[in-house]
Amino acid sequence: GFHLSGTVTEPASQSEPEIVCNVAISFDRCKITSVTCSCGNKDIFYCAHVVALSLYRIRKPDQVKLHLPISETLFQMNRDQLQKFVQYLITVHHTEVLPTAQKLADEILSQNSEINQVHGAPDPTAGASIDDENCWHLDEEQVQEQVKLFLSQGGYHGSGKQLNLLFAKVREMLKMRDSNGARMLTLITEQFMADPRLSLWRQQGTTMTDKYRQLWDELGALWMCIVLNPHCKPEQKICWLKQLKKWNSVDVCPWEDGNHGNELPNLTNALPQGANANQDLASRPHRTVFTRAIEACDLHWQDSHLQHIISSDLYTNYCYHDNTETSLFDSRGWPLWHEHVPTACARVDALRSHGYPREALRLAIGIVNTLRRQQQKQLEMFRGHKKELLHKGMTSITSLEGWVGHPLDPIGTLFSTLMETCREDEDCTLSFSSFTGTMGQSKSLDYQHFPMHRFLEEGESYLTLAVEIALIGLGQQRIMPDGLYAQEKVCRNEEQLIAKLQEVDLDDTLVKIFRKQAVFLLEGGPYSGLGELIYRESVPMHTFAKYLFTSLLPHDAELAYKIALRAMR
Repeated sequence: GFHLSGTVTEPASQSEPEIVCNVAISFDRCKITSVTCSCGNKDIFYCAHVVALSLYRIRKPDQVKLHLPISETLFQMNRDQLQKFVQYLITVHHTEVLPTAQKLADEILSQNSEINQVHGAPDPTAGASIDDENCWHLDEEQVQEQVKLFLSQGGYHGSGKQLNLLFAKVREMLKMRDSNGARMLTLITEQFMADPRLSLWRQQGTTMTDKYRQLWDELGALWMCIVLNPHCKPEQKICWLKQLKKWNSVDVCPWEDGNHGNELPNLTNALPQGANANQDLASRPHRTVFTRAIEACDLHWQDSHLQHIISSDLYTNYCYHDNTETSLFDSRGWPLWHEHVPTACARVDALRSHGYPREALRLAIGIVNTLRRQQQKQLEMFRGHKKELLHKGMTSITSLEGWVGHPLDPIGTLFSTLMETCREDEDCTLSFSSFTGTMGQSKSLDYQHFPMHRFLEEGESYLTLAVEIALIGLGQQRIMPDGLYAQEKVCRNEEQLIAKLQEVDLDDTLVKIFRKQAVFLLEGGPYSGLGELIYRESVPMHTFAKYLFTSLLPHDAELAYKIALRAMR
């Protein structure tokens, strides 16, 4: 069928009388494409009566009589039957349909009317043509009205929470691969861009509130996810890029760092090196909350090495010589993925968001193994040049862009991807996963007590990987960003990550990881926030050092005090 109609009765309560609602639903290729209900409730989501009728049809299909499209039924009638049909129809609904019936009769009897220029007549019960767009019904007007209302409340009456729920709804739609996800986000973004407070704040030179700023951050991150959809059509991407550029060019469009300070380097390009780096940064146009999504439109998923990583657990190369910075495999033959770290993690977030959890997990493991290898190489490099570097007192910054507090939250993405997989098993600290299958299969991951998982060392689990990558990110020596908002974001993100780590009980396996990372932190030189060479403008390590100190104290007091003393310099 294509069209379902019915009456839904809402029983009387003590305060309300019985309500009878007339509901009509059109559907096409397993999607509800339009709904109408006489209840008059206005909301983004379907009213209870529409849901009730849909569920009735799903649960009791044999109770709903199936009819031919009305045009077919009319075709079977003779002239007398047709006249009787029309007159009865008008009699039953004469107050509602009589004006329309008279108008149509006049037009049909007029030779030159528009209605006589078209062959045939429309039939709402016959379904759409194969070429017609078919997407889930979304009341666009209601989405706009609700977002407008929440924004006008300025964060009061729980409006910020309501907007976050809408963002969560967009993520849910993306996960279900519902094409309305991007449509809904477009409507939300348009209302955000039309917020009159933006120009007011710009004129007065005042900054927006932190909660409002965080909503803009989530908006930017969601657009990043949408343009990185691994299966979106090129014409869709062109359309989104055009829209993003339009918003980006509006002078009140919020800046990424929340203030009017220096900008971070381009997402897809390597960091500028040498003496001209700072001048190059100063001359760049300002980065807005949409800049990263615009840059991500240039990224694609066609790289064969990337495709192999995300689609197979058996992708190895044991004959590979791991001798260069950008090796495709490490010395164990396991795949590596070299890309600007926040960009690579944005891919993981996009895979998760679009309902590809397995592929996201495979790429996350590849990135973590790449970062661990990079950390080892940095340690070896520093040890090799330690004397001359310490003698010179070299304190140039090794990372202009920190991973914790970054707009794309790369470490948070890796941590939550690994922890989510881990939570699907009741005892993730002891179990190891053996999962096979290719892209597109949706069988849940099969956890087993398996002594050696592919691409995990013996004794490792997703939990140990998640904890280790969090420690690597928190301990990275990185420059403090410009602007109060960006600096507060670094602190807030660090606190959130530490709070998540504190939920994990430290067992012997995790204590080993803590020891390993603590040693690297002390010996990692300019790459570590607690190394012997520290850049003056680096992000402070006190919060992280306090967490390490309290975590290590019961297990290795000497190492705990070394960390604490180094942080107190």
